[in-house]
Amino acid sequence: MAKRGEENRADEHLKDKGYILGDVLGEGSYAKVRNAYSRNHNCRAAVKIINKRKAPRNFVVRFLSRELEIIQKLDHPNIIKVFDVIELGPKVYICMEIAGHGDLLEYIRLRGSVPDETAKLMFLEFVEAVDYLHSNNLTHRDLKCENILIDTRNNIKLSDFGFARTFTEGEFSRTFCGSAAYAAPEILQGHPYNMPAYDIWSMGVVLYIMVTGSMPYDDSSVRRMIKEQLERRVRFPRGARVAPPCRSLIHHMLTADVTQRATTQDILASDWLKDVRSPKKDKPVE
Repeated sequence: MAKRGEENRADEHLKDKGYILGDVLGEGSYAKVRNAYSRNHNCRAAVKIINKRKAPRNFVVRFLSRELEIIQKLDHPNIIKVFDVIELGPKVYICMEIAGHGDLLEYIRLRGSVPDETAKLMFLEFVEAVDYLHSNNLTHRDLKCENILIDTRNNIKLSDFGFARTFTEGEFSRTFCGSAAYAAPEILQGHPYNMPAYDIWSMGVVLYIMVTGSMPYDDSSVRRMIKEQLERRVRFPRGARVAPPCRSLIHHMLTADVTQRATTQDILASDWLKDVRSPKKDKPVE
């Protein structure tokens, strides 16, 4: 009963702030996301609720406050917009725009590999979002298909900044972040790493998945995966229709030598993307 009363009081407080909460969209061990409507913005929204009592102490102390500071400063059309951050007792409510067409992984599972022209447009928006971060000395450190959302106009919306942080030129990190399947070899080997370069590797994995519908490496054995990464053994499935300029770009991003790995500017200037422009999408895609 006490828990129900606490939730009702929180709902009323959020209602006073202009948010009417709806059904639960997803739930984890210490966080859940609820559907909502924002009266102030006259649109559907999502509210991520983090319970600091249930969350690991390391997460609360090292990552949460940094994430909350970063997400409120972000302003890019291909990054999920945060409207408000509201703290009520042990819970944090992150009120943000909603991307109604799910994430990129769901998109690929439903449709298979993404055709070249569509992949170019989607990946361009993704690169522009990451380029915005890197240009503002921010790094994501958890880029993966699940964190790339798609809105009702089929625009890419980058989300989940739980491992994001600021960086200075030449600064290295020792913190393992993200998922092993998307991790660069220097991360898996436990070496100090250049943070923007880590993002680039993960982007290469994302692009490979987009155009082939499969993973570039088998992550069931990390030791074998590191060996393949260091030997530049990026194979494409037989019969995969991946244009040569796209294959070349993937190899440039999945380069073990960090000094030779692509940057966001290299990607934008690549033969595969250099002439691509993202069209204006005024109407929702049904």
